[in-house]
Amino acid sequence: MNIDLYDVIVVGGGHAGCEAAAAAANRGSKTLLITMNLQTIGQMSCNPAMGGVAKGQIVREIDALGGLSGVISDETALQFRMLNRSKGPAMWSPRVQSDRWKFAEEWRLRLEAIPTLDFFQDMVTSLIVEDKKVKGVVSGIGKSFYGKTVVLTNGTFLNGLIHIGEKNYGGGRAGERAATGITKDLVDLGFEYGRMKTGTPPRVDGRSLDYSKFEEQKGDEVPGKFSYTDTKITDQQMSCWIAYTNPEVHDQLKTGFDRSPMYNGSIQSIGPRYCPSIEDKINRFADKDRHQLFVEPEARGSVEMYINGFSTSLPEEVQVASLKKVPGFENVKFFRPGYAIEYDYFPPTQLQHTLETKLVEGLYFAGQINGTTGYEEAACQGLMAGVNASLKADNKPAFMLDRNEAYIGVLIDDLITKGTEEPYRMFTSRAEYRLLLRQDNADLRLLRLGHQIGLVSDERLAALVQKEADIKELLKIINKESVDPSEINHLLKELGSAELNQKVKAKSILSRPNFTLNHFSCCPLLWEKINRFSDEVKEQVEIEIKYSGYINKEKDNVEKAQRLSDLKIPNGFDYFKLESLSMEARQKLTDIQPKTISQASRISGVSPSDINVLMVFMGR
Repeated sequence: MNIDLYDVIVVGGGHAGCEAAAAAANRGSKTLLITMNLQTIGQMSCNPAMGGVAKGQIVREIDALGGLSGVISDETALQFRMLNRSKGPAMWSPRVQSDRWKFAEEWRLRLEAIPTLDFFQDMVTSLIVEDKKVKGVVSGIGKSFYGKTVVLTNGTFLNGLIHIGEKNYGGGRAGERAATGITKDLVDLGFEYGRMKTGTPPRVDGRSLDYSKFEEQKGDEVPGKFSYTDTKITDQQMSCWIAYTNPEVHDQLKTGFDRSPMYNGSIQSIGPRYCPSIEDKINRFADKDRHQLFVEPEARGSVEMYINGFSTSLPEEVQVASLKKVPGFENVKFFRPGYAIEYDYFPPTQLQHTLETKLVEGLYFAGQINGTTGYEEAACQGLMAGVNASLKADNKPAFMLDRNEAYIGVLIDDLITKGTEEPYRMFTSRAEYRLLLRQDNADLRLLRLGHQIGLVSDERLAALVQKEADIKELLKIINKESVDPSEINHLLKELGSAELNQKVKAKSILSRPNFTLNHFSCCPLLWEKINRFSDEVKEQVEIEIKYSGYINKEKDNVEKAQRLSDLKIPNGFDYFKLESLSMEARQKLTDIQPKTISQASRISGVSPSDINVLMVFMGR
C-alpha cells in the first residue's frame, strides 16, 4: 500500500495550531493541518484583541522567532495602545484591538501561501500509536493520515460542553460541535486528564447603544506595532468605550445566581482566576459598587460589539435584563448571549520542555490542552511545538528557551515543572528576569535563534546586525560627548532638574528622571549626531543608560542561576534511593523527571533542603 507520509501533522486550527503548522511548514517540513472547520482557522473565540500585559511581550517574541501572530495582528489592527507607559520599561506591553473577520482571513491566506502545507477538514477521533511512538491520526470519516510527528492543539473542543443557564449542549465553541475520541485514546495510553472551564461575554448590536453615556478610550496618538518586519502601522484607529455596572445591575444579576452553572456549583471544573465571570466578580468583590465593562468593536464596518468584563453563563433573560440597567445599554439588542464552556485538558507535567509527551514519542501538545488560557499563550506553544516536531522529523536537536531568554521560556518551564490546576495566564510577575525580557528588545534576544531554526531570513538577520551596530555607536556618542550649561540649563529648569555649573557628559544628564534623548534637541551639534538614528535605536540606548544598574544586577542573577542549570541530572535517576529527600520531593521529582538542578528547584513541593541533598549527591 502506498502511504502518504507527513513530517508533521497538526490537529486543530486555532492560534496554537496555526503557529505550529506555519512554523513546521516554513521550515520546509511536509505538514498537514487537519481541523474540524476550515472556515474558522485563526478564529478569535473570545475577545477580538491581541497582546496586553505580558501577552504583548509574547507576541513580539513570536515575531522575533519567525512566527506570524505579530504580523497578522499588525495587518488587522483596529487600534494600538502601549499599556503601562507610566511604569518602567519592563512593564510596557503592546496591545491591539483586532478586526476579528480580517484576522481569521489573514491567517487562512498566509497559511495557504506556504507550499509545503496541506489541509484537510474533519474531526480527528483517534491516534495511531505503535510501540509508544505516534504514527498518525484517524479522522471521523475513517481516513488515516500518517506522520513522523503529531501536534495536538484541540483548544476547548475536547468533550466540550457549553452552558447557558440551566441549558447545556456539546460544543467546542458557539455554533461548533465538540471533538470526541481523542481523550479516551490518550487515557488508554496512560495519560492523566482533567476538566477546566472558561466563559465568554455576550455580543450585542452596537446600533442599540448610547455612546454618550460611555467613556471613550482612544488608541495611542502615535501608534506602534508588534512585528519587526515592514508591516503597516494602524491608521484610522477605532475607539473602544468604557461603561460601568451599578448596584441595580448587581441586584438584577443576583436573581439568576441559582441558575448560573459557573456560580452554583453545577460546573465542578476550575475557571480562569484572572478573568472571572460577572457573577463571580460581584460575589468576590461585594464591597465594590461598580465594575468596568469595555465595549469593543468586533470588526471594521460591523455593528457587532464585544462586552469585555461581562463574561457570564447566566440564563439569557437575566443577561439581557441586567445589561439593560447599565447606563448606555438601556435599549440593548443581543446578537448572542454569553456562555460557559467545560473541556478536557492534560496536566502539562506529562510533557518535556520541547512540549513532546513523555509517554508517546513524537506526540506534542500545545495550547489549552496544556491548561493555558489566552491566544498569545497558545500561539507561542504552537510555535515551539511546531518547530520541535519539525526538528524531530529531520533528526535534528530540539529547540528550547530558558527562563532568562524569553517569556515563552518562563511559560513552558512553569507548565512543565509546576503544572497547573487552573487556566494558566502569563503575567510579568511570573518572570524573575522581566527587566531583561522587555517587549522592546525581543529581536535582540531571539532573532538570531529564529534564524538558526530556519524561520528568520538572512535579510532580517542583516537588519538586526545593523541595529546592534547603531546601538553601540549611539551609546559611544552619549558616553563621550559633553553638554554645555548654556545650551541646556533653561530646559533643566523647566523639568525641575538641577542646573549645570560646568560641562558634563550627556550620559549623566540622560540618567536623570524625566529627561529623554529627544530633550537633547536643544543642543544642535549633539542633536545632529543623535537624530540620525532610528527611534528603536534611541529607545534601546535610553533604557540601557537609565536602567543600567538594575539590568546589570539582573544579569548577575542570571549567571548565578545558570550555574544550577549546568548541573545535569542523569536520565531515569532513582530519587527513591535518596532517603534524605522528603517523600513528596521523591514523588514529584520521579513524576516530572527534571533535566537539571535548576528545574528541580522550581517544582512545587521540592524544598531548598531537598535541593541541597541533590547537590551534595551530585558532588557539589
